[in-house]
Amino acid sequence: MNPNKLWSADFIKICLSSFFLFFAFYILATALSVYVTNGLGGSDTQAGLSMTVFVIAAVLLRPFAGQLMDRFGERKIVVISLLLFLLCSVAYFGVFGYAMLLLVRFLHGGTFAIATTSTNTTAIGIIPEHRKGEGISYFSLFMSLAMVIGPFVGLTITTYGGYTAMFALCAACSLIAFVLGASTKRKTSIPITSTVSVVEPKPLKSIRKLRWRDLVERKAVPIALSGFVVAFAYSGLVTFMSVYAHEQAIDQYASYFFVCFGIMIVLPRPIVGKLLDQVGEHVIVYPSIAIFAIGMLLLSLADSPVLLLISGAVIGLGYGALLPCFQTIAVLAAPAHRRGLATATFYLLFDLGYGIGSYTLGSLASIFGYSVMYMLSAFIIAFSSVIYFTLHHKRKRLTAAAGDKAYVSP
Repeated sequence: MNPNKLWSADFIKICLSSFFLFFAFYILATALSVYVTNGLGGSDTQAGLSMTVFVIAAVLLRPFAGQLMDRFGERKIVVISLLLFLLCSVAYFGVFGYAMLLLVRFLHGGTFAIATTSTNTTAIGIIPEHRKGEGISYFSLFMSLAMVIGPFVGLTITTYGGYTAMFALCAACSLIAFVLGASTKRKTSIPITSTVSVVEPKPLKSIRKLRWRDLVERKAVPIALSGFVVAFAYSGLVTFMSVYAHEQAIDQYASYFFVCFGIMIVLPRPIVGKLLDQVGEHVIVYPSIAIFAIGMLLLSLADSPVLLLISGAVIGLGYGALLPCFQTIAVLAAPAHRRGLATATFYLLFDLGYGIGSYTLGSLASIFGYSVMYMLSAFIIAFSSVIYFTLHHKRKRLTAAAGDKAYVSP
């Protein structure tokens, strides 16, 4: 087996597993609000709460993903979490009221957090060391494709096939994700999150006391805070895009917004991954933040189909380059044996930003309108460059300068 080979059978399987996992998530993320308001007779606030409950569960359980992989083995957690995600997807068929829906959403959010973290960790372990940036970029491309296709399919199938068809498709996608993830194997020469080698479950008596450092990778926190701010602003895009388009009387183009968004995520991704490995992250991050902010500003002004679709393409270009770059920085900032925990830490703060952003931006939109909300989101995205420079770029430069000084000292 060629150790430098990126597109191995296992890497392809874990990428596809991640695709179908996120595909099911994004179908529900966009179409479930319609189900709550029309199918269950709920309010817009209740529709938003169904997403908030999902995110809360993800935030609460994601920090434990690395610890679970450490104690019980990476592959076992991948299989169990994907199986539980599948069972939760099937559980939507049994929902008979709003309270029941919130319970299912909470359980679904928890399994989603563990499943995404464990599959990410598996993918990172499969990617050759000197091709991490390129490999993570391709892996996240599959998530991005799901992000594009999911909302379009979710809105379409709900319109023409009904809610039962939507839940059936989500269950089918979850089943495929489980089969592909369970069949993925990789040899782990080092443990995932701690310095203690673990392959089999440890007896209860030998499990040491849980510490904060077992749940969060400190070195990934600076870039994760930048991700928090970006996710805060991005949350308004997925949650309120269809409502905003309806307000602007161009709601029939909302699905095509995500198509343009997705095309511009996919096209430059191979170039972004290679640039990240060759020239470093700063060359990508600052232009991507600027493009993302400009796209959001264009969206706030979109009063025609053309401007709406252009804004989708610009946002896709900026966001599509930014997310894998941030994730790669988080992974490479941590020691090799704590990269799974670094992934969990990054997505913990990303989820938190998404959840807080959905609620906060929704409240602002109810007062000032969606155009103002998206304009504010553009400034928030621009502000993330300040956080990135302060917490990562400047810090890395000072560390490098200190290392050079120590090298030349007698």
